[in-house]
Amino acid sequence: QEQLTESGGGLVQPGGSLLLSCAASERTSRSTTMGWFRQIPGKEREFVAASFRSKSTYYADSVKGRFTLSRDNAKKTMYLQMNNLKPKVTAVYYCVRGDTLIQNSVSRFDAYSYWGQGTQVTVSS
Repeated sequence: QEQLTESGGGLVQPGGSLLLSCAASERTSRSTTMGWFRQIPGKEREFVAASFRSKSTYYADSVKGRFTLSRDNAKKTMYLQMNNLKPKVTAVYYCVRGDTLIQNSVSRFDAYSYWGQGTQVTVSS
């Protein structure tokens, strides 16, 4: 059973940066899609970014230019570099994995089979 473990969350001031990491327990390959979602209490899960089968990377419009997703299949690890953070991005960030996604489903939370426990990101002064 795949386990995804996020790390790197925390408290940061507006304008600051954080690097989130997601370690997978099972081997990842070029055909694996991995991504990030976030959720604020009381709201629906929101797509942040995804690496589709190591071919293409997709971002939510709200994070384009400020967030960068990268992955290292050899290390079974994915990263999310978040820069110029704003208070509105405060949320729990979840790492996700799917092995059978089609390209037009990368932003759908129900397309992913595996979810991490989440890591809290708080942007506040």
